[in-house]
Formats: sequence, structure tokens, C-alpha cells
Amino acid sequence: MKAAGASANLRGAGLMSLSMAGFAVEDLFLKKAAASLPIGQIMVIMGFSGAVFFALLAFRAGEAALPRAFLCRPMLIRSVLEISGRLFYSLAIALTPMVGVVAILQATPLMVVAGAAMFFGEKVGWRRWSAVGFGFLGVLVVLRPGLDGFSVLSLLALAGMLGFAGRDLATRAAPRTLSNRQLGTAGFTMLGIAGLIVLGFSEGARLPDLREAGLILGATVFGVAGYHALTAAMRTGELVAVAPFRYTRLLFALILAVLLLGERPDTMTLAGSAMIVGSGLYALIRARRAQS
Repeated sequence: MKAAGASANLRGAGLMSLSMAGFAVEDLFLKKAAASLPIGQIMVIMGFSGAVFFALLAFRAGEAALPRAFLCRPMLIRSVLEISGRLFYSLAIALTPMVGVVAILQATPLMVVAGAAMFFGEKVGWRRWSAVGFGFLGVLVVLRPGLDGFSVLSLLALAGMLGFAGRDLATRAAPRTLSNRQLGTAGFTMLGIAGLIVLGFSEGARLPDLREAGLILGATVFGVAGYHALTAAMRTGELVAVAPFRYTRLLFALILAVLLLGERPDTMTLAGSAMIVGSGLYALIRARRAQS
């Protein structure tokens, strides 16, 4: 039994790392495409293309792609937060350095811990509260408000992270009858809607050239693959063994940003990133001990 559990944990960790690599590549393609195309147009294409993919998976499994359960209060709240998270995160990726955006995103699990205690009454000891506080301090180090390196645009990443944390909390309250395929359909649909909102405040769309179409296709393929691997990872092995590998996304983003985007993260960005990741890992360790 122990060997089977260890094998499942190893597979889950591999799937999670693969998922995070997919998301990092998605961010890279999105950022390159946004250099010449309206970001709203990219989000619309990616969102509705991904929604069609997951809808087809749902149909294949004999499920309704858009069930009535989507209209329940938790799912409506989840949808609003999904739009908020995807809108601000996509804008942050397009307009600010990728490493800083991904670093701030890593604070999402810490915000979920805080939200679970406040909204669901989950017991969180002082050590995990300390980890949440230290992790948020790391976010401030990356943002550096009041210092010369501060950019108002960096607040987009913070808003996106808070949107994703709220979405994850709302997912906990969503009907458990909804499959990951149906949630994937909903999630990518919200990305498309977020893109329509951005387009409403921009100059509008235009026909992409062959290179731009290839970049959008790459972002869509890797985004869908990353999401698919993520849902598989969360159902393979123990959550406390698999979840820490979420933080590999920052490593993949750092490598891609340095090698392919020419970014050079400064000391404060790296230090803040280390604080966020370290806090998240510590919170996961404490959660595992609380369960044992």
C-alpha cells in the first residue's frame, strides 16, 4: 500500500510540474502575442477555444457542458472572480515583467488559507497565520510600494492574484457534482468574457498575421494542456504531496523570462519571490502535520 501511495504521489508531482511548465509557456506566448495584438483579442480567442475543448470533453463523458448548476450562487460568485483574476492577470503578463507577475501569483495559496479561515471557519494556527503574513510581506517586497522601482501597473498582478484566490475559495463551495471538465468549460468561458470586456475599452480587434496566429495557438494549446494536467494532478496522490509542486511555475517562468524575454530580475524581486514560496511551502507542511 505504501509503495502504491508513493507511486501515486510521484505521478501527481510529475503532472503538477508538467502543468506549471505548460502555464509558464502559455504566459510566454501570451506576452509575445500581446506585443503586437490587442490583449483583449488574445484572451477572447484563447478563452472560447479552450471552452470548446473542455465542452467537447464533457460531451464525450456524457455531461452537460453548461449545466444548470452554473447558475447557483457559489458558481456565479466564482464566475465573477474568475473574470477578475483572468482579466487582471492577463493584463499584468502583457504589460509588466513576467517573473514579477508569476512571483505574486504564488501567494494565491496563502490567500486561500486566510480566506478559508475567515469564510469557512477552518482552523488555522498562529504558525500558518505567520506564514500568510510573511508571504504577503514578500508580495510587498516584489511590488516595492513607495520605492523607485514601484510601478502602478504591478498592482494588476496583485488584483489578479486576489481574483484567483477568491475563485479557488468559491470553488470549495461549488456543487461537487460538477466535474473538472465542466469547471474547465466555465473557466475558459470566463477568460473569453474577460477578453470581451478588455476589447470594449480598446481600439478593437484585427486579423492576426501568421506569426501572431501561431503565438495565440501556442498559448491556447499550452494553457489547455496545463489546465488538463492540473486537474489530473489534483486527483492523483495526496494533496499535501502534490500541491508544493505548484511553485515550480516560478522556476519555469524565471528560466523562460531570462532566456527568451531578456528579463533580468533584480535582488528585491528574487528575495520577495523566495519569501512567498518559502511561506507557501511552510504553510503546506503545517497543514500536513495538522492532518496527521
